[in-house]
Amino acid sequence: MIRRFLVPAVVIALVAGAGWALFRPRPPAPVAWQGYAEADFVKIGPTQAGLLTAVRVARGDRVVKGQPLFTQDDADDRAAVDQARRLLQQARGQLANLMAPAKTSEIDQAQANLGDAQAARDRAQEDLRRSAQLLKSGSATQQVVDQQDAALRSAEAKVAAATAALATAQAPMGRPSEIEAQRSMVDALEAALKQAQWRLDQRSVTAPEAGIIADVIAFPGETLSAGAPAVSLLPPGNVFVRFFIPEPQLAKIHVGDRVDFACDNCPADLGGVVSYIAPSAEYTPPFIYSETNRSKFVFLAEARPPSDQARLLNPGQPVTVAPAAQAAAPTASAP
Repeated sequence: MIRRFLVPAVVIALVAGAGWALFRPRPPAPVAWQGYAEADFVKIGPTQAGLLTAVRVARGDRVVKGQPLFTQDDADDRAAVDQARRLLQQARGQLANLMAPAKTSEIDQAQANLGDAQAARDRAQEDLRRSAQLLKSGSATQQVVDQQDAALRSAEAKVAAATAALATAQAPMGRPSEIEAQRSMVDALEAALKQAQWRLDQRSVTAPEAGIIADVIAFPGETLSAGAPAVSLLPPGNVFVRFFIPEPQLAKIHVGDRVDFACDNCPADLGGVVSYIAPSAEYTPPFIYSETNRSKFVFLAEARPPSDQARLLNPGQPVTVAPAAQAAAPTASAP
């Protein structure tokens, strides 16, 4: 009798337990979005067309800002710099000649003549002063005073002439218009030299910032046009995470919010800041990153890690993104 009632009771208990386990309230699943690491590569090429003579880096090399990357043939540019420098030196010499005064001997003679004229004027002034005093005492005539006054005027005229002659000897030999034209020529040739030197400097291309050489695109012996990439550089700050947000979860994330990144063999504190959210649902995640959601439209978003953490991510690497308040499980590797 007891056995007959025991079996149904056990069955009922098992069914009740299974139902409770199946339908009991569960905490909401953590929010997580699928994505992958992406990067903005810097394609570095020459500013001028020319023959590539050397590539000084290899794929995978770490470079610092200013480190040489590649060089082009610079023979013509070196010749242009030499020619511009010679023309500038010649123009500066011509300007110096136009601005130079007369010969030193001529200036010395003019200064001596001026000194003689000034001494003669001083003597004439003293003679006139004495004659004027003698005229008052009757020891000299008015005729003598008039003659000495005329002599003083003549001496003063000679001083003025000697002063003008000295100024002429000390003045530049060229006319003002000639000097100004030559100055303009010097300025133009200085600008031409700077341009030629810039073109020569551009034949040796250096890294604009530190980073990793992602690829070497051109090799010595190739002729590159201006702007054609020769090296692809990946600066650490150019790595970011691109992920996809379903429309119902869009309100949970905003530009400027912090997010956590999770990926295989990544440190637990890896994260970043949301830098972009698409204004409309125009994107579907790639198949390799989200097989279950490939048919659903989602919002593309991007988040950028700090530069010291960006180097831990590799472009194309699957990444799971979650709000910073919760932890996200690592993304399983795609088959």
